[in-house]
Amino acid sequence: MPRDEARPRRDWRATRLRVAGVVANVVRWIGLVFAAVLVLHVIFVVGGANSANSIVRFIRSWAETLSLGFTDLFVIQDDAKLQVLVNYGIAALFWLIVSAIVAKVIRRLGGSSY
Repeated sequence: MPRDEARPRRDWRATRLRVAGVVANVVRWIGLVFAAVLVLHVIFVVGGANSANSIVRFIRSWAETLSLGFTDLFVIQDDAKLQVLVNYGIAALFWLIVSAIVAKVIRRLGGSSY
């Protein structure tokens, strides 16, 4: 490249905003997928799905991991299905809220005003 030609300047602020937006969107999608797994588990339990089914087992194993400490937050003696609905539902809300907050922080650190 000859020295006389000016190289195009890169707008680093715009690049930083774009990268932060992509990372924030990935975080939001991950939170959404985690919440969806928990909701699927609730649907399978409340709906009485076959617990020997491989899909149900796969979702249950992931849901148990993703529920963190919420699995036995509320103990409802009379209704096990209601207990799953409440506890795993709270865990799903947790993931949605946390991913939204983390995404907002990432966008702010990236220089976005929203």
